[in-house]
Amino acid sequence: MAFHTINGRSVAYRLLGTQGNPLVVLAHPLGMSQAVWDDVIPALLPRYRVLTWDLPGHGASQAVSGEQITPADLAAEALALVELSGASRFHFAGTSIGGVIGQQLITEHSDRLLSATLTNTGAVIGNPELWNTRAGRVRQEGLAAMSSEIVPRWFAPTAFEASPALKAGWCIQMGRGDNESYAQLCEMLGRETFTGKLSNKNVKVQLLGGSEDLATPPATLEALSAELDGAPLEVFDGVGHVPSVEAPQLIAEKLLGVLATDLGDVANHGVAYATGLETRKQVLGEEHVARSTVNANSLDTPFQQMITRLAWGELWSNEDLTRRERSMITTGILAALGREELTLHLKTAKRIGLTEAELRQVIMHVAIYGGVPAANHAFALAKDLGWGE
Repeated sequence: MAFHTINGRSVAYRLLGTQGNPLVVLAHPLGMSQAVWDDVIPALLPRYRVLTWDLPGHGASQAVSGEQITPADLAAEALALVELSGASRFHFAGTSIGGVIGQQLITEHSDRLLSATLTNTGAVIGNPELWNTRAGRVRQEGLAAMSSEIVPRWFAPTAFEASPALKAGWCIQMGRGDNESYAQLCEMLGRETFTGKLSNKNVKVQLLGGSEDLATPPATLEALSAELDGAPLEVFDGVGHVPSVEAPQLIAEKLLGVLATDLGDVANHGVAYATGLETRKQVLGEEHVARSTVNANSLDTPFQQMITRLAWGELWSNEDLTRRERSMITTGILAALGREELTLHLKTAKRIGLTEAELRQVIMHVAIYGGVPAANHAFALAKDLGWGE
């Protein structure tokens, strides 16, 4: 876990995975923490970089200092953390109030989103009276005292049967939160709605919910789908308010389906240039791609467009292999052939996250199957670029 100061307040976050992979931002529900994603993250890391964080006064993040919290504030916090990753565009997934953050991003920052998966949330959640009453009780009684009343609403009964310690564990976690921060977030949920704000935003959106969700039942998600121009909705049978805890394998599977690059009708039309360009920026870095674009002229611009569509669109955007695996293949081929672009892809291998041991084995394969002189050259070049101790 790391910490970053945003507007004078310390925010706890995790940035996992390698820079060359697409970024996925995960937002947690009210009263919980970024730990709700722990059982989902391992399925994402082979292909994605993952950013999670604790909301104000939750987990290890500092409490609020009296200011009124808005969805714009929470979205700005997420974007400030995204800046640390160096990504310009990202995938987003959020549950409950995390889904409210997603709606704010869709409304005001749709150009930054590659996709948005909103689970167990709504354009309107509950009503002002309910949230204001809870805020008042939290300030008076405290989260520790109220946790045994609230936590059972998060999960389906079968979840407690499968894990008897689930309630006690999350009651302890909730009880450690900051009362005022939680109360202000309650008031925000009662005050803010996204009715009429989400249409025509040109963002790929998937809605997920649980049949046993008491806080945001399927009807709430159906209303949100209508606000989002009929965004697809899937309801998990027998699941409550927090599918990342109750059904992590299922939500990981659904997320991977949403996050996968849409290659379109490859057989008949090929991959769109924009798809290849996005992948090229993620793998090589935006600065390198910008230099290539600036340096292109009438002679080689069509060539740059072709390799962006073919190499970066149809190959590197395809998820049959991970980008780590493609980096190893590409580095090995370039080393064996002695091609100039080996320098670029040795640098890229670091962005992708290849280890020294993995690179060593790639080049040793080159020695056996491509020739010792080619391997000697590749080792020397890699050492010049900072590989090895």
